[in-house]
Amino acid sequence: MTVSHQLLRTGKFSQDDIAIVDPAEWHHYQPGWTLVGGGLKNKEDLRQPLTKLVDPKLKFYNEQVGAFAPEENLITLSNGDKVNYEQLVVAPGINVDTSTIKGLPEALADPKSLVSTIFKYDTCDKASRNIKDFKKGNAIFTHPAGAIKCAGAPQKIMWLASDHWQRTGSYNYKDPSSSSINISFATGLPVMFGVPKYSATLEALRKERGIEGLFQHDLVEINGDTAIFARPDGGDKVTKRFDLLHAVPKMGPYPFVKNSALADQAGYVDVDQATLQHKKFANVWSAGDASSLPTSKTAAAVTAQAPVLVSNMLRSMNGQEVETGYDGYTSCPLLTEYGKVLLAEFKYGGVPKETFGKLFDQATPKRAFYYLKKDFFPWVYQNHMVKGRWGGPKGFIR
Repeated sequence: MTVSHQLLRTGKFSQDDIAIVDPAEWHHYQPGWTLVGGGLKNKEDLRQPLTKLVDPKLKFYNEQVGAFAPEENLITLSNGDKVNYEQLVVAPGINVDTSTIKGLPEALADPKSLVSTIFKYDTCDKASRNIKDFKKGNAIFTHPAGAIKCAGAPQKIMWLASDHWQRTGSYNYKDPSSSSINISFATGLPVMFGVPKYSATLEALRKERGIEGLFQHDLVEINGDTAIFARPDGGDKVTKRFDLLHAVPKMGPYPFVKNSALADQAGYVDVDQATLQHKKFANVWSAGDASSLPTSKTAAAVTAQAPVLVSNMLRSMNGQEVETGYDGYTSCPLLTEYGKVLLAEFKYGGVPKETFGKLFDQATPKRAFYYLKKDFFPWVYQNHMVKGRWGGPKGFIR
């Protein structure tokens, strides 16, 4: 949506020159599902009919992609129709696959179970209900090994839950052992967060709040009230009993991307990390979660990627050399409690690239950042980003 509307706004394209292929009925503001899980938003307010967002000057195919044929400059739709192109942007996101954890689909579907995930529209509000209803027992929050969208979200919901339980008297930060609730964070990673500056703050916060850290524990199965974790050394699996579980599924490229000539060995669209141009097919581009760009997969990353992609596509169409314009910028507004957010902003290599770094230490949670996350970002996304008018840290695009 962002790329197509930015292209359209250049004035260089006529009616139906640009097409969008997307099978969805609804367009979701997925970063807001954390807010739903925390009881701060209604999920219905964070989606819009896709047809409402597509500019009338765009050609809209409300279909799935069946296959790519980049050697022939065409795609085949799931209904068998073929669509030719001169330039192709591949941005279908990644697949949040609940079946990658044995027993998770059944546990999520059971309305009586205290198993939820904020990574699905159907269950993000179940997380909120479970957290509010929970008064006693073992609560486990998981983060899978491998690439996921919004790598901070698995712990955002944990911080909000712990803060809720603290405020309602079920959990005591000063004396966790006296609390009726025990909290564990089981992550497939060896650290709390991939960027050392912010990871240090989050690790200190974990210890301060008495939350157990189960590092390099990758959830692979749910069996009743037992969570089963794999270890990277391939040794014996670890089992933990739970009363409440927030589980994050594994994620990966969709098969129609992974099995195509566009994919790298991991299954992502194989593009140059600075230009967003495909390494083999010069008229193919990618941004967002489906791309091979070695940065965190967030909406904020797209705000920085889209203008580079659009500029380079236009340069390529005009016979000019593409420019190395993307430095890996991404952001994670990490809710640490109700009313405070740690605003992580960084580029390739986990190097901080902060918008407000000269004014604040962004590794320190701030109230002002909370309102960016809760109110400003959803508003600017739904009203401006998807319409091609928002450039992230660079502000509004004229």
